[in-house]
Amino acid sequence: MGNASPVIVVRPFLPPAAVAHVELLLAGYDLHVRIARPRRTKLGDHRPPATGWTAHRISINANLNPYAFLTTLLHEVAHAATWERHRPRRRVRPHGPEWKREFEAILAPVVGAGVLPDELAAALARSMRNPLAATCSDRGLALALARYDEPPPGRVRVEDLVEGAFFRVEGGQAFRADRQVRTRRKCFECGTGREYRVHGLLFVEPLDAEPTVMARSSQPRRRKTSRRLRRRVGSGPRFG
Repeated sequence: MGNASPVIVVRPFLPPAAVAHVELLLAGYDLHVRIARPRRTKLGDHRPPATGWTAHRISINANLNPYAFLTTLLHEVAHAATWERHRPRRRVRPHGPEWKREFEAILAPVVGAGVLPDELAAALARSMRNPLAATCSDRGLALALARYDEPPPGRVRVEDLVEGAFFRVEGGQAFRADRQVRTRRKCFECGTGREYRVHGLLFVEPLDAEPTVMARSSQPRRRKTSRRLRRRVGSGPRFG
């Protein structure tokens, strides 16, 4: 991206309705923003001015949906604001009370401007009361943002499957979808009949026919808590 202005760099990744607000926000800081290739461990990060750099350096993953990109950008700008306000006191915790106050001040105008979908605005409003270091730590916010992710090719969300449909998860396990139970779907593992609760927002591979292993057990067994499946939506990369 070279030395392009931060606004030019981030504009293609933002929700159109939020661009004007972001332009005003970024004008108040000396920033260098870089769009990074997807990283498994973090959504974005911030580095304060240092030897050879007079600007704050922010990087954000290129594969985020527009609302996740916006939230990550505001999170990182809050780090820059915290550094500017408290730089005489260098030992400020990265996500301590000082940062939380700055993030709330930056986030509040966006939530109140009517530029976000109602469900996401409500989730962000709740998050402002005690913002966390990672999206996965704020379950409500993580799920609200996930609804705007584009599905990978050949994948659908568990909540969109018809009852009785078969699907396969990333690890290779196959299941039959049953009824929805709040945010999760009751599912039975093919071949064992074990009951699992799989989150409705998980992307899975739909199967055209019943897997042959289903014949090994037709009787459902007691529900089993699947940590592996839960982790697919219960954890994720962090902000910097």
